[in-house]
Amino acid sequence: MKRLHVLSFGCQMNIVDGELMASAFRRAGYAIAPAPDDADVVLVNTCAVREHAEEKVFSHLGQLARHKRRRPGMLLGVTGCMAERMGNEIARRAPYVDLIAGARSFGDILALAEAAHRGTGVQISIGHDRPPPERDVTLRADRHRAFVAVSRGCDHRCTFCIVPSTRGREQGRPLAEIVEEVRQLVADGVVEVTLLGQNIDSYGKDRPAEENLHTLLHACDAVAGLKRLRFVTSHPEDMQLDVLDDMASLPKLCGALHIPPQSGSTRVLKRMARGYSRERYLEVVREFRRRAPEGEVAADFIVGFPGETEEDFEQSVSLVHEVGFQQSFVFRYSPRPGTPSEVHFPDDVPEAAKAARNLRLLKAQETVSRAKHEAMVGRTYEVLVEGPSKKDPERLTGRTRGNAIVHFRGDAALAGELLEVRVESATPLSLQGTLAG
Repeated sequence: MKRLHVLSFGCQMNIVDGELMASAFRRAGYAIAPAPDDADVVLVNTCAVREHAEEKVFSHLGQLARHKRRRPGMLLGVTGCMAERMGNEIARRAPYVDLIAGARSFGDILALAEAAHRGTGVQISIGHDRPPPERDVTLRADRHRAFVAVSRGCDHRCTFCIVPSTRGREQGRPLAEIVEEVRQLVADGVVEVTLLGQNIDSYGKDRPAEENLHTLLHACDAVAGLKRLRFVTSHPEDMQLDVLDDMASLPKLCGALHIPPQSGSTRVLKRMARGYSRERYLEVVREFRRRAPEGEVAADFIVGFPGETEEDFEQSVSLVHEVGFQQSFVFRYSPRPGTPSEVHFPDDVPEAAKAARNLRLLKAQETVSRAKHEAMVGRTYEVLVEGPSKKDPERLTGRTRGNAIVHFRGDAALAGELLEVRVESATPLSLQGTLAG
């Protein structure tokens, strides 16, 4: 029996795509290998959002080439956004790669592998909109949590973003198909589902009028056996009030909103073509918190965007404090080939300044996180147990509905359970607690 190993980089959508590709190979009779060492086919599922991620892939490919030399007949493939963007260059820089499938055409992956096995040269499929493989819900890294893609691609044209060119225009899946996938996952032991879209708030724009994020959330919330429901990623321009109402009223929908501002400066947001101002972003957050006072908000920021001044950056710092984000993911601006910002704006913020701003913004978030977590000490929260802590196997790790990480002592057999945990102490990154009762 041939064996497959998939190594996925990047976002949660890439994790789902990796699971879908593994599903296609399993239906063809492949076993799933836990590591590349003894796999007959190794797929590197890539990200193209930042240059660093792409260079990291080439480094991994070099390491995998050594496995390939030790295992005659092993196939090495590159898939995902980086493959879509630079498939021919990958074939040139890594001539030992056997197959390349872009983010829009990874539905071809099994046919490409079969052709490569026949020894007909490197197989490349990019620039095609192919339907993804059907999912085998048993193939996932986490037994109790799962991601479900509801749409792919994005119709926004943020000047820094390469996603529209690598994943194409937004295409939503039929609502009934999504709900059925959730049902199958729950039947296989999943208790928490996160719905995914590059811009999930506009789900349904290419579907019948009755299919939108509001109706999808209600349909998923009604799935028997599901305990928790989340969705990412939101765009401030497209956030709908009925969805904010759902976050306060639907019993399974967690009150945690991931809605990236990208910058706290209206001037920079305009150059990013984000379609909203700082004031509009704060208005969305206020509407959310008015409905869900204990709801949590997570953020993404880009520092060092072309033309960003110290004053612009300080507005991002002040936004962190004003909103009180549950967490912030901070990235240094990296020009992506062919994007409007790369074409029209010189990358004029020095790397040293980007690094300093990155650190300062993380420090600001650390201050906010510490205060928020310390305010949780002494209170009891519902926690979904994920399993043993990676750093301390004698302790368990779980998450609150607001997505705070909690560590506590307990039996590993409790994974997948919803338990009440009393918070005893806190750090900026996590909470430490004890099982209530």
